[in-house]
Amino acid sequence: MPPAPNPPNAIGRALDLLARFAGSAFVQRHALLRPAERAVYLGTRTGFQAVVRAQRVFKRATRGDAIRLGRPGRETDLFDCDLAEEQQLMQATVGELARSVLRPAASAAEDARACPPEVRLRAAELGLMGLCVPEAHGGLASERSLLTQVIVAEALARGDMGLALALLAPLSAACALTEWGTGSQQATYLAPFTGDAPPLATIAVDEPTPLFNPYAPACRATPDGDGWRLHGDKRLVPLAGRAALWLVSASTPRGPRVFLVEAGATGVSVRPAGSMGLAAAELGDLRFDRVRLSRDALLGDDTFDHARFVDHASLGWCALATGCAQAVLDYVIPYCNEREAFGEPISHRQAVAFMVADLAIELDGLRMLAYRAASRADLGLPWHREVFLARTLAGEVAMRAGDHGVQLLGGHGYTKDHPVERWYRDLRAVAVLHGGLHL
Repeated sequence: MPPAPNPPNAIGRALDLLARFAGSAFVQRHALLRPAERAVYLGTRTGFQAVVRAQRVFKRATRGDAIRLGRPGRETDLFDCDLAEEQQLMQATVGELARSVLRPAASAAEDARACPPEVRLRAAELGLMGLCVPEAHGGLASERSLLTQVIVAEALARGDMGLALALLAPLSAACALTEWGTGSQQATYLAPFTGDAPPLATIAVDEPTPLFNPYAPACRATPDGDGWRLHGDKRLVPLAGRAALWLVSASTPRGPRVFLVEAGATGVSVRPAGSMGLAAAELGDLRFDRVRLSRDALLGDDTFDHARFVDHASLGWCALATGCAQAVLDYVIPYCNEREAFGEPISHRQAVAFMVADLAIELDGLRMLAYRAASRADLGLPWHREVFLARTLAGEVAMRAGDHGVQLLGGHGYTKDHPVERWYRDLRAVAVLHGGLHL
C-alpha cells in the first residue's frame, strides 16, 4: 500500500490557490499570465518570509535524534514525466527569480568574480535556504523530494550558471546535513540557514589530481586521540574564501567520509582558483595542513553512504547543465530567426536548423534522464545507474550546447555583447567538476 501523502501546510494551501489562479482560463483569456506569475512569485516570497527565523551564527548544540525527511507520498510507483502542481509553481517562482534577478546581474557578477549581495538577499527573501531544512529546525521542508531540488537548480541555471552555483552551494550543505547529519550536527548548523542572511557554506570534493576519482579522495583524515587530523588539497571549491563552513570529503581507514570544517580552523589556507568559467561562484582552492578536528566533525554515523553522497552531487550538475543549455537554446532560436544572410533568416539554412534541432533533442533527453534518476530516488528505488547515465550525457550535452551557441552566433558569439560566450565557458565545467552540490 503506497504511503499517504503529507498533509499540506498553510503555506502550501496558499500557494495552491495562487497556482490555480495563475493557470485559470480568466488569466489566459485576458493576457494576464506574466502579472499572475509575478503575483505568485511575490506571494511565495511573502509566505516564505513569514515562516523563517533569522539566526546568523553556529551555536554548539546537542539533540537526541537526527530528523530525516520522508519521501513524497505517491499513488503510483511509475515514473511520471508530469510535474505536480506544487512543483510547477516552484519552477515558475524560481524561474521568475532567475529572469528578473540573476540574468540582469550575471555580467557584472562575472566581472567582479563574486555573487552580488542583492542577489543573495533576494534568494534569502524567497526562502531558498529553508527548502530542505526540516520544520523542526525552522525550515520549510516536511518531505525530501530530489525531483523538486532538480527543478529548482535547473530554473536557477537558466538565469546564470555561476550565480546558480553560488546560491546552491549553501543550500547543498544544508541538504547534506539534513540527509546525513547527526542530531547534534543538525541542531548546531541547520537553524542558521533559515535566516534572512544565511551563512555561506560549501562542499569541497574536487582535488588537483590527474584523473581524479571522487569515490577515492587523496585528501586524508587520520584518527588523532579523540578526534581527527585532516591533510590534503581541494580545488575549484565554490565560495571557498567566504564560506563559514566547509563539508570536505576525505579518505579514512574505514573508507571515504565527509568532515565538517568551520572557517578559522588552524591549518587551513585558501587561494583564488582563477577558473575560466563560473566566476560568480568564487571558486577557490583549499589546503588542509594537518587540521585538528573534533570527533563530532565526522558527518553522520556508520550509515553514511559516500557513493550516494557523490550521486547527489552528480544530479546537481545534471540540473545545472540542463538549465544553462536551455538558456543557450532559448537565446539562439530567436537570433537565428531574426538574423538574415543573403536575404533570408539563417534558420532557413539546413545546417543551422539541424544544429538547433539536435541540441533541442539532446537537451530533452538529458532532462528526462535527470528527472528519472530523481524520481527513482523519491520512490525509494535504486538510482545510481540512472544518475551515472545522466551525468555522462550531461558532460557531452553541456559542451555541445556551449559550442553550438557560439557557432550559431558566428562572430558575435565570440564577443561579450552576447551571453553565450560566458555560458560556453561555464558549461565546460560540467564534465570536470564533482563538488559544490548536494541536491
